[in-house]
Amino acid sequence: MAVLLRSAADVLDLRPDTSAAANPRGLFISVVGPHLPEPAPDSADPAGDCDFEVRAFFPLRGALAEDPVTGSLNTSLGQWLTAAGHATAPYTASQGAALGRDGRIYIDQDPEGTIWVGGEVVTCVRGTVEI
Repeated sequence: MAVLLRSAADVLDLRPDTSAAANPRGLFISVVGPHLPEPAPDSADPAGDCDFEVRAFFPLRGALAEDPVTGSLNTSLGQWLTAAGHATAPYTASQGAALGRDGRIYIDQDPEGTIWVGGEVVTCVRGTVEI
């Protein structure tokens, strides 16, 4: 489930209840809001170079957790925001600022309408699985 808020500041101002009671159905919930086109010089906007701010919440061990950067979510948001006329690709989204992270997600769309997502990654785990 995704909710479009009025602004990136509204997204960053959210202080969700992360207790188990806050998400009894185990929903995956995301919020997105546009950054101001030109932040004021004294603005505290941490991602003034981005078009949107994104936050993603998911169930974890009975509570609500937040994902710092989510490529699959941003792909879905890209499909929704461009189809609904809220965004034009290419655009850049910021995610993770509320967690002290500085994630950037780059959304583009090819002539056939396919949404492409990109960004920088850090490998945290590497291994192989034999099946």
